[in-house]
Amino acid sequence: MATINDLPDAILINAFALISDTRTRNSLSLTCRRFLQFERTTRVSLTLRGNARDLFMIPQCFRSVTRLDLSLLSPWGHALLFSSSCDPKLIAHHLRRAFPSVTSLTVYSRSSSILEVLIPQWPGLRHVKLVRWHQRPQIPLGSVRSDFTPLFEQCSSLTSLDLSEFYYWTEDLPPVLQAYPSTSASLTKLNLLTKSFSEGFKSSEIQDITKACPNLTHLLIACMFDPRYVGFVGDEALLSIPNNCPKLTLLHLADTTSLGNTRGNPNHDGYTSEDARISHVTLLEFFSGLPLIEELVLDVCKNVRDSGLALEVLGSKCPKLRVLKLGQFHSVCMAVGSNLDGVALCEGLESLSIKNSADLDDMRLIEIGRGCGRLKRFEAIGCKSITVKGVRTLACLLSKSLVEVKISCCINLDAAATLRALEPLRDRIERLHIDCLWGSLGEEGEGTGEGVSDFVLNEVGEFQNGYEIDFEDMRKKKKCKYSSEAEEEVEAEWNYPYMESNGNGFWCKRWERLRYLSLWIAVGELLTPLPSVGLEDCPNLEEIRIQVEGDCRERHRLSDRTFGFGLGILAPYRKLSKMQLDCSDAIGFALTAPSGQMDLSLWERFFLTGIGDLSLNELDYWPPQDQDVNQRSLSLPAAGLLAECHSLRKLFIHGTAHEHFMNFLLGITNLRDVQLREDYYPAPENDMSTEMRVDSCCRFEDALNRRQIPD
Repeated sequence: MATINDLPDAILINAFALISDTRTRNSLSLTCRRFLQFERTTRVSLTLRGNARDLFMIPQCFRSVTRLDLSLLSPWGHALLFSSSCDPKLIAHHLRRAFPSVTSLTVYSRSSSILEVLIPQWPGLRHVKLVRWHQRPQIPLGSVRSDFTPLFEQCSSLTSLDLSEFYYWTEDLPPVLQAYPSTSASLTKLNLLTKSFSEGFKSSEIQDITKACPNLTHLLIACMFDPRYVGFVGDEALLSIPNNCPKLTLLHLADTTSLGNTRGNPNHDGYTSEDARISHVTLLEFFSGLPLIEELVLDVCKNVRDSGLALEVLGSKCPKLRVLKLGQFHSVCMAVGSNLDGVALCEGLESLSIKNSADLDDMRLIEIGRGCGRLKRFEAIGCKSITVKGVRTLACLLSKSLVEVKISCCINLDAAATLRALEPLRDRIERLHIDCLWGSLGEEGEGTGEGVSDFVLNEVGEFQNGYEIDFEDMRKKKKCKYSSEAEEEVEAEWNYPYMESNGNGFWCKRWERLRYLSLWIAVGELLTPLPSVGLEDCPNLEEIRIQVEGDCRERHRLSDRTFGFGLGILAPYRKLSKMQLDCSDAIGFALTAPSGQMDLSLWERFFLTGIGDLSLNELDYWPPQDQDVNQRSLSLPAAGLLAECHSLRKLFIHGTAHEHFMNFLLGITNLRDVQLREDYYPAPENDMSTEMRVDSCCRFEDALNRRQIPD
């Protein structure tokens, strides 16, 4: 009988090349020597972990790898080639011999000396990503060399440069681009969305960058739109981008204040004190100059008023546009009569994000649903005027296409209201973000954050007919006129049986396709009401991200909530294997606390209690931080609770820890990949005497590798 092993080599090689999951490829390579050979031959992407001092552990069998990531080598954040007793040139030589075909490189570049040794090993590099969270080294006064000089000197064929996780000064880059015009002209992708910037690129710097790189197709750049600062981005800088780079297909312009994870104030009226210095004429010319654009992000963080007319030009002049994100744009459409206008005329959109639009209400939301019928992803952030009724109608109109939704910082949409508004999408939605606000639980109301809307299903699953009443009311007020075809389509969607009986007389709310769930929750609040608001049945949920934000110092004692945050309520999600628990925006006292207040070690116990009940394979954990001393460190209670996660294979702690705390983790049987990452700016230059240092990290890694791992 013929088996898969009898297939010709050409067919098997193509089959292996189609498999991207790393663990699946590794499992197949253990089947037989022939499969091992094919797997190693077709592997094109590899991320190295381990210590640079262990040269004998560098694999020699991945000769076809073209994308190599060296940014995660330990000890993380230290100089890659200078952290061991070996000659740096010897390490670089070993890497070149092991991976001769590399054309894409990611590396933690703490100083330019790393690039001076590493870059010459692969003169044909086309894509480079630099990572650095430590402070920029001081360059001697009058020196013409910078962090980027070795890169532009050696890589004449460079086409892509990613600096999104690299700390530098904005004035460092333009002189290098101008000094090496041929390399700059070859660049087609440039990512400058650096989160550690305090101000972003100024107008003159943006003009210099785009002039030096005329062939760019992808440009992502952190700007400064605030007109109160010298060099703010206005009309001149905005128009220079399409004039200098007419081939752009992807453009992200984001103010630095928008790059953080901090949630806005839902009670804010939506308007900033200053307007952006961007005129309507400039917007019309700007959009007209981007005929090839496919993805556009304009997160200005300053008022752009009456933008509807300009967005109509965007829809007509940019037929290839598929992704659009607007921040602080007002009047994106008008919803007057039955005619579409504004952003609703961008019919080809597949992803739309509207952030901090003060006048976006239900009628405008419905118009977007009518006009943008291909939307697969929709985000509404900081839109205070939208309610359950608008979101639910949008969900009905887009029930055949929408698979990803994010509703955040909208005062009228708490957790229960948001989930009930999205009921028409329950059988389709794959990725979801909501804010964990429990204000409407058990109450009657209008879905304004203080009560559950009568617009949705009641407690026993019976329709309350609020949907038809709402449309009748809209017809009477002549706010919107639907064609008969549109009404029939919406009513057909409404009659779909979204609720299933569980056999006990109650109704089961099942999110069949939901695989990724993102949650925001205020510090001190509990996660336990999550199932009761409508997320009790998610049979295919695989990954969850929880962001905790707030000032712990304003919460004096946990009192009756000392039993924990409520992670144990996630245990019924049987397929949940990946978690990101981000407490980095929870701030407090790391070492000492005044009388009546708590230090962060007790808060970490609160957040992590119950995590051992989950069957997690991967965990990313950001400890809460003390901003006064720039410390984000794992505490003793946190280490003990993490040690109870017996199913963990990968654990990434985005901070530092004491060595004896890390030894608790050695008891996790399946654990094979642990990293400490100080990936916040500024990363500590010198570790404290009792914190994890290079020698401590090496001892922990040796102990981790000495264990027998079952699989």
